[in-house]
Amino acid sequence: MALKLVLLALFLCLPASLSSTASKDKEHKLKYNPYRYTFIDKASTFSASSSSSFSSTGQDSTYDYIVIGGGTAGCPLAATLSRNFSVLVLERGGVPFTNANVSFLRNFHIGLADTSASSASQAFVSTDGVYNARARVLGGGSCINAGFYSRADAAFVKRAGWDAKLVNESYPWVEREIVHQPKLTLWQKALRDSLLEVGVRPFNGFTYDHVSGTKVGGTIFDRFGRRHTAAELLAYANPQKLRVLIYATVQKIVFDTSGTRPRVTGVIFKDEKGNQHQALLSNRKGSEVILSSGAIGSPQMLMLSGIGPKRELERLKIPLVLENEHVGKGMADNPMNTILVPSKQPIEQSLIQTVGITKMGVYVEASTGFGQSPESIHTHYGVMSDKNELFSTRPAKHRRPEATQAYTTRNKYQLQEAFNGSFILEKLAYPISRGHLSLLNTNVDDNPSVTFNYFKHPVDLQRCVEAIRLVSKVVTSKRFLNYTQCDKQSVHKMLSLSVKANINLRPKQVNDTKSMAQFCKDTVVTIWHYHGGCLVGKVVNPNRKVLGVNRLRVIDGSTFDESPGTNPQATVMMMGRYMGVKILWERLGNKAGV
Repeated sequence: MALKLVLLALFLCLPASLSSTASKDKEHKLKYNPYRYTFIDKASTFSASSSSSFSSTGQDSTYDYIVIGGGTAGCPLAATLSRNFSVLVLERGGVPFTNANVSFLRNFHIGLADTSASSASQAFVSTDGVYNARARVLGGGSCINAGFYSRADAAFVKRAGWDAKLVNESYPWVEREIVHQPKLTLWQKALRDSLLEVGVRPFNGFTYDHVSGTKVGGTIFDRFGRRHTAAELLAYANPQKLRVLIYATVQKIVFDTSGTRPRVTGVIFKDEKGNQHQALLSNRKGSEVILSSGAIGSPQMLMLSGIGPKRELERLKIPLVLENEHVGKGMADNPMNTILVPSKQPIEQSLIQTVGITKMGVYVEASTGFGQSPESIHTHYGVMSDKNELFSTRPAKHRRPEATQAYTTRNKYQLQEAFNGSFILEKLAYPISRGHLSLLNTNVDDNPSVTFNYFKHPVDLQRCVEAIRLVSKVVTSKRFLNYTQCDKQSVHKMLSLSVKANINLRPKQVNDTKSMAQFCKDTVVTIWHYHGGCLVGKVVNPNRKVLGVNRLRVIDGSTFDESPGTNPQATVMMMGRYMGVKILWERLGNKAGV
């Protein structure tokens, strides 16, 4: 049973430059401020009023930009815009700086398994029966992912219609501040050698570039195992023009509908005490609200604010601002499958370092050595815990909260796990299968319904079969067997072990592991690289402006119709910087100074 929690956490693997100016900005940090930067504070400080009525006084009068979501794109975007304009960031979660589950590589799986209200990750299960999570913390997915850093390839940049020169300036802006070269563990070296042995060539060494063959990528974990997140890109900000509110949950975007086109005037949000506030946009030309809430949060917020499919909004009695049937459509997730590789010796912990990038659009990676000890941080695991007997015996809707709470309370301090071995995983790039997102209710705190339709398209399934065959060769290669000191096992045996691990809620065909197609269906999990929901040309234009309304953009992974590179975080952070510079150029030209 202990294996299930480890599997769950590992399979949820994600789902980064200091100029002289930035160095001076760092002098504005409060030495003992737990929020690290002087411009970060709790949402309740927005107004002195303790009532639930809307208020906006004093310094809270108006802003040139209001960014909804201080995540992987939102932080670099806000930092860039603040060089010249006043910016308010509204982040529904807390800060990562004092959260040990976020800060240390050794606690990676614990943070993902924690379902408490204060957790940096918010768990959800797609209608496909696959466990997933979305970030709920300043810095977004960069705070809870596996840390791998790899740029998008030139073809992706061209398809996106981006300025290649600015892209190549924006990546280093991120990298100088938070990205590192990893020190390869022995297991990651074994994976590297095995990939080359089975023909995933050439070896491209250490590089941020996305190139076919085997390579070692960057990481946002430093040599001490401490995570550096997108929140640290706020070091570039002008502290006099930026305000970041944490525990600020936006309820909806506010529109003036008296003109020919809906025009955004501000947002309504609640603070950590439950009080509501209204933040207003400046009337200056160019002022905007920018949605950076991710592939789940951004389409959800558009619909809650009245932009989306008419029938769905009417069903929930949400006043229609603008009908757009494409909001929430085109959702995709990169399906991942894994093979459990046992070892006769303890394995050093490591997240993604080595990757094999195949020409068939499949990426092969590994995570190793994650377990818990009596010294592990105690958390509330809730219904996601393998210690909960209701976990695999009843569907979520039948799990009684009181029974769940009682069981987890009894077992809270009895979590001791030991696991030797590794998970060799393959991620399917560019899936053809598409899904959708829809609202279950009007509560922004609740997850919407999300469907990814894994392997619905037969081409995706066939590519998965080819990928499993490749991984099977890797785990039975001479290099791997020399390292694990295990006898060569049949692929069938290893596949059976993986199927029995109970890593999702999908029906299992445990006696049919000889069928690799069935194995793909039974063991599919997420690598947290979901995207779509606000696609370019359907919900936003190429400049990420929402079609049909004024003063509203979406800048995050919800605008992607494919996940860039082997891990999207590098490109999402780059996009925050890139779009920030583009916006400043639009308003100020060469006077922008960026």
